[in-house]
Amino acid sequence: MARDNQDFMDALEVIAREKGLTIETLLESLANALVAAYKRMPGAADEAYVEIDPDNGEIRVFGQELDDDGNVVREWEDTPKDFGRIAAQTAKQVMFQKIRDAERDLKYEEYAGREGDVVTGVVSQMDTRFTLLDLGKIEAIMPHTECPPNERYSIGQRIKAYIVEVRKTAKGPQIVVSRTHPGLVKRLFELEVPEIASGVVEIKAIAREPGHRSKVAVWSNDDGVDPVGACVGSRGSRVRMVTNELMGEKLDIVPFSEDVVEYLERAIQPAYALEVRIDELARSALIVVGDDQLSLAIGREGQNARLAARLSGLHIDVRAESEVAALDREAARDSDYFVESLDGDVLDEDGDPAGVDDRDKTDDLEAVDDEAETDSPAADGEVSLEE
Repeated sequence: MARDNQDFMDALEVIAREKGLTIETLLESLANALVAAYKRMPGAADEAYVEIDPDNGEIRVFGQELDDDGNVVREWEDTPKDFGRIAAQTAKQVMFQKIRDAERDLKYEEYAGREGDVVTGVVSQMDTRFTLLDLGKIEAIMPHTECPPNERYSIGQRIKAYIVEVRKTAKGPQIVVSRTHPGLVKRLFELEVPEIASGVVEIKAIAREPGHRSKVAVWSNDDGVDPVGACVGSRGSRVRMVTNELMGEKLDIVPFSEDVVEYLERAIQPAYALEVRIDELARSALIVVGDDQLSLAIGREGQNARLAARLSGLHIDVRAESEVAALDREAARDSDYFVESLDGDVLDEDGDPAGVDDRDKTDDLEAVDDEAETDSPAADGEVSLEE
């Protein structure tokens, strides 16, 4: 029996070591399961606990009698004679269950708090609802809404994805990943550009239409480092790696500026902005471009202007130079010296009805003064300051 107990403990230690568990955790779970098994036996005490000697694996059951307050008033050893067989069966069940639970917990702890990281996985399953990625010890799920519309995968293909959520479920951790999140672009640049990873170059903003085009605003904390050049790399090597991982998505690297006008001029590229008018109250901007640049500034289906608006956080209106010039001329006419009065009369520069002679206005004023003197109380003798 002692030899069997020792073999049992040796087996527990091997399992614990292979699965990354502690021997104490396994023994505690086994003891709890043995208590439940003991209480199902005829004549078992209502209250009991099990002790397992960690050195030799000896198992002992102790029954307890409690008073009304829950205090132990009597305790005795009550290990059944055939408890070794029960213990062996119970241990097997407990080990399997505990190992499964522990593995789930370890997997969850490995990925908990990793939202925002990029993982590399192998496509293992696909349907119209989602794509499964094999990450090695666990699978990640990528819903259809998180897949760029132009991307098509094949079983066994290796791709990178952005972790958006890690859920703890009864069946184990569930990792939700995305290839449409703007964070994927940021993380890919961090992997390819050492200056970004070290903090010398910062990504200030990202505007993305997954699978089609992204605009990335970058800033350098070192005057000697060109942020755009650092991201593009020698002969475009760095940005090409990111583009390849995004399966051909076009990338515009924009120098960030704290000057809003300058920032918008850069954000609307590849079009050239002739003028930028900012309305801070409405958080909007009018960007004026040459007539031949209008379609380029707006982009296909408004994509370029839409991305520039997202990048800047402003509502953007892009108009051609000729159209703005016509609007300005119309506004200038409306702000001329002559305006209409509320009743429809036309007023002159002094705000008087047009066509009225200044001498007529003088005569009217004198008549008003005479009438005021006649009607005043002092003139009628009703009130006298001297009296």
